Amino acid sequence: MNLQSTDFELFDVPPRFAQDLDALQQRWKALQREAHPDRFSAHGAAAQRVAMQWSVRINEAWQRLRDPLRRAAYLCELNGAPVDVHGNTKMPPAFLVQQMEWHEQLDDARSAQDFDALDRELAATHAQGLARCAQLLDEAGDFAAAAAEVRALMFVERLQAGVDDKRDASATEGGAASGGQ
Repeated sequence: MNLQSTDFELFDVPPRFAQDLDALQQRWKALQREAHPDRFSAHGAAAQRVAMQWSVRINEAWQRLRDPLRRAAYLCELNGAPVDVHGNTKMPPAFLVQQMEWHEQLDDARSAQDFDALDRELAATHAQGLARCAQLLDEAGDFAAAAAEVRALMFVERLQAGVDDKRDASATEGGAASGGQ
């Protein structure tokens, strides 16, 4: 094992989208115990620096593998289909129309019910997209199509964060308005 191993090799799991998160977490903890810099204090500063590099590498791999969207993007990249979210913004026309509708819903949202309805719709879209990623990556081996799905899911996640931000701002404004009267 070296610092250049894939995350999957480092964690000793198959390079697949479907992963057992409990097993990944147990492996992460075991790797962290092995590489913890304190274990190398008697070996000098150089050994501690190497242990720190390993610890950072292990944590980076853990962050990628435990997050389904990051794991999907990583698998696409490993298989020659980088997501390239900044350079490749091509989306199917139907998804672009859906994006505009979601943005309009968010712009028009005023009540908790409005935010909740949009949140539920986005959560369902996200879950369906992750299921499509699993099928494209693990069954079809269509990494280019999976990369397009990941790009769409990244948009959905950003919009979900926007819903949360606007809901929080709306709650703050509502609280300030009623508190100041």
